[in-house]
Amino acid sequence: MNADISEIQTFDHDVVVIGAGGAGLRAAIECSAQGLNTGMICKSLLGKAHTVMAEGGAAASLGHTDERDNWKVHFRDTIRGGKFLNQWRMAELHAQHAADRVRELEEWGAVFDRTPDGYINQRPFGGHRYPRLAHTGDRTGLEIIRTLQDYGIHQGIHVHQECTALKLLKDSGKISGVFGYWRDTGRFVLFRTKAVIMATGGAGKIWRVTSNSWEYTGDGMEMAYSAGAELIDMEFAQFHPTGMIWPLSVRGILVTEGVRGEGGVLLNSENERFMFNYTPDRFKEETADSPEEAQRWLDGDTSARRPPELLTRDVVAKSIMKEVEAGRGSAHGGAYLDIASRRDGEYIKRKLPSMYHQFKELAEVDITKERMEVGPTLHYMMGGIAVDGDTQMTAVPGLFACGECTGGMHGANRLGGNSLSDLLVFGWLAGKGAKEYVRQLSRPLQIDPDHIEEARRQAVGPLNQEGGENPYLLHEELQNIMNDVNIVRTADGLKRAIDSLEELKPKLANIYAAGSSQYNPGWNQALSMRPMFIVAEAVARAALIREESRGAHTRLDFEGEREEWGNINIMICQNTDGSMDARKVGRNSPPDHLAKIAYSNLEDLEGGVHV
Repeated sequence: MNADISEIQTFDHDVVVIGAGGAGLRAAIECSAQGLNTGMICKSLLGKAHTVMAEGGAAASLGHTDERDNWKVHFRDTIRGGKFLNQWRMAELHAQHAADRVRELEEWGAVFDRTPDGYINQRPFGGHRYPRLAHTGDRTGLEIIRTLQDYGIHQGIHVHQECTALKLLKDSGKISGVFGYWRDTGRFVLFRTKAVIMATGGAGKIWRVTSNSWEYTGDGMEMAYSAGAELIDMEFAQFHPTGMIWPLSVRGILVTEGVRGEGGVLLNSENERFMFNYTPDRFKEETADSPEEAQRWLDGDTSARRPPELLTRDVVAKSIMKEVEAGRGSAHGGAYLDIASRRDGEYIKRKLPSMYHQFKELAEVDITKERMEVGPTLHYMMGGIAVDGDTQMTAVPGLFACGECTGGMHGANRLGGNSLSDLLVFGWLAGKGAKEYVRQLSRPLQIDPDHIEEARRQAVGPLNQEGGENPYLLHEELQNIMNDVNIVRTADGLKRAIDSLEELKPKLANIYAAGSSQYNPGWNQALSMRPMFIVAEAVARAALIREESRGAHTRLDFEGEREEWGNINIMICQNTDGSMDARKVGRNSPPDHLAKIAYSNLEDLEGGVHV
């Protein structure tokens, strides 16, 4: 018997934003400013989004700390950090607009750290030539969320909290609604809408060691994929080099790059500052080759080069792993991060208050007196939903996406701080794109009751069985499989992972949750398993196809970058039979003006010189 739509709680909006992190909030603010009736769905409570865990800062070429910085240098750093695989237009738009979006936050009330003359202060970060991260101590993400919420709550945005979106609904191929459920009562809810902006973040929970929160289960990527959108660059999953590794109860929790940006150094078990041994040729012209020069850079000497601890995240993470493999790792299989011997205790407490309290409370380590023990942790996904750079629309009419759930902007490796400015820039652009799309719609869109009934049946499936697979145990099995799709990979391991995922699919179809739909975390977990399986398979299949090592993707059987792969993206889409299609797609050559910037010498770009 088909569902009676009249019995399902229903809301009508011009646009629905799924996700209430920085990207979702900025998109919703723009939609509302453009006169759209805007609804926002958040999986948790408003203010609990994963953006609050971003610590170091937002990268933007404000030029407050070094006046030579400008958008062209920022663009060049981003392209080089992404190993030239970034979508050129997205990287250009990001670099051009990041500074304005940060200044906009300041106008809306964001409290940033200040230079002595009162400007927004900027700290150094890995892969950035100049100090570029606008920051609020080491709680920048929290301040951005606070500012966007305080500003956005007065813009007429309708917020639907503790609601999980399950399926996108379409009319003649165009987005017409969203089907979901309230996490507390288990009751279903329907959102009629003309457009959807996906801002659901990444999928770090498919790995065991991750800095990501419980919300990061790949929901947005899966919903977009199932609706007909493409995924791009899924093989590139970033392992942040410095996550807490001891005690085990806190393994994976992020230790901000700001610790190194404020002077912290990485040491092995022999007390050697080993990063001087791992500078790739591409970065040698910009990286200090002695501790003395590195310290001069940290002390503000603009003629010096940056410390090797601030190389790109893929380089630092793999360097730590090499030290561990060589028997020079820390006591629990990582490296030591030392700022206590480099900075005064009061300076550390003032500049890194969250890190001080995090280690003090969770690990009983006083970072003003002791070294931290750190190691790689899954942190961010460069891959995601493929979008048009200017509008942020996907291949599905009416479906837009922004933030970490999208792919293309960061190429093979994201620079620290680019994520916070990314969500500001592309949330803004997604809102503008949605307004233009809604404006040109010629007729009201409909929702087919059969599609709602299909979504409902899928959702209640785990509750209507006598028994079956435990969703928590299935999640553990998935994480075990992803050990073969970790920071280093081989063809044998990737094939084994893909085969294991195929073997688990019958279990996924037989997943079981005891009890009713009310207040049922087991059911919530069961419903999150399909998105995680889809994303895991996409990562494994894309990683198997890319036969080279580039950025965050390292193949032991194909070491080093291959020139022919620099012009290829891996695209993922769903076949008509429900299977996954992964294929190579050639990239367009960059426009001449962007190629000149990307391949130029720094001296040609500094101080705003036109290129």
